[in-house]
Amino acid sequence: MVKNNYLPFKSKILAKYQQTELDWTYRLECQLQPMAGQFMEVSLPGVGECPISISDFGDGYIEMTIRRVGQVTVGIDKLAPGDYLFLRGPYGNGFPLESFYDKHLIIAAGGTGLAPVKSVINYFYARPELLQRCDILTGFKTPNDVLFKRDLDKWAQTFRVEVTVDKLDEFGNLEVIANSCSRRTGLITALIPDVEIPSLEDVRVIIVGPPVMMKFTAQEFLCRGLAKENIWVSFERKMSCGLGKCGHCKIDETYVCLEGPVFNFAQAQTLLD
Repeated sequence: MVKNNYLPFKSKILAKYQQTELDWTYRLECQLQPMAGQFMEVSLPGVGECPISISDFGDGYIEMTIRRVGQVTVGIDKLAPGDYLFLRGPYGNGFPLESFYDKHLIIAAGGTGLAPVKSVINYFYARPELLQRCDILTGFKTPNDVLFKRDLDKWAQTFRVEVTVDKLDEFGNLEVIANSCSRRTGLITALIPDVEIPSLEDVRVIIVGPPVMMKFTAQEFLCRGLAKENIWVSFERKMSCGLGKCGHCKIDETYVCLEGPVFNFAQAQTLLD
């Protein structure tokens, strides 16, 4: 029997957790073992399909943090535990976790870019002895847009965690972000000069977020002397088929759904959109 790679499978929603006014994390019944950084194609019959990053996974489940921004995600937002979604995947390349062993790992995530690296952070949080140290830099628009507040507090017990927001909310309150994290206002690039880097050769960097954020964040690390081969990024693009057939995610001759969404910056910097 010929396998249909476009055929999704049915997955029950086990739990649903609110992150912000627009963002919810869905825990879905799933026996897959994806790589950190891969994505799924998520569909609702009669509504449509969209690519969503896997934010975490474990025995018998995966998690995806989904923002209510379009027709499909508005439909997903109406679902509750016990309802079903349809999934295809996982697709793409993930982060090379072993490349970070015994290194100083710095993770810079902007906005929803924190979701694709959440499983990376949790992996090393459970195994801190695999790293020399870890710095987590996150940036959001306002305190109300901060994702994974409880996780940020938890990670800050083991790693250095900094959270910055572009502007304060109407109450001017930073305390709502996360109790254990260093908090400030400003762009995420302003955090990079303060990161202690005892050895450039030992540093490995992951950058995920909007394209402009990734561009200028990478430049800041390059200005500090970091080799471009030691930086990884993840592209947030419209990946429709996941199989390199439709061409929606193609940049030059590169299919992001196949060769990405995770790229080493040495390759990523040559991809011109």
